[in-house]
Amino acid sequence: MMVGMEIWVNPACSKCRSALSLLDAEGVRYTVRRYLEDPPTAAEVEEVLGKLGLEPWDITRLGERQARELGMAEWPRTVEERGRWISALVAHPVLIQRPIITAEERAVVGRGEEAVRQMLEE
Repeated sequence: MMVGMEIWVNPACSKCRSALSLLDAEGVRYTVRRYLEDPPTAAEVEEVLGKLGLEPWDITRLGERQARELGMAEWPRTVEERGRWISALVAHPVLIQRPIITAEERAVVGRGEEAVRQMLEE
């Protein structure tokens, strides 16, 4: 069984609650991070992006009010703008897609049972 599994959740999110229920049903040990109360640092966002193999715009909830106010849908998705995106995610953690499950060198955005189960495969 994997060690060091962490799940970033918003308790109000049904997908987060579903992911937690599945992990519990499978007897998985994990740490919960309520990332709205305990926002990630830029370094932590970078680390998670590396594990996901994604860019910051790939995990940004563009439908959120803050994203619309910032005009993020129009922001360039380039290497030069990457830091701007990460800074926005750190400043407004509600913009981070959820739940994010990390373990060892892997991570998934656990928005469905299949994605969560990917983390259970070794």
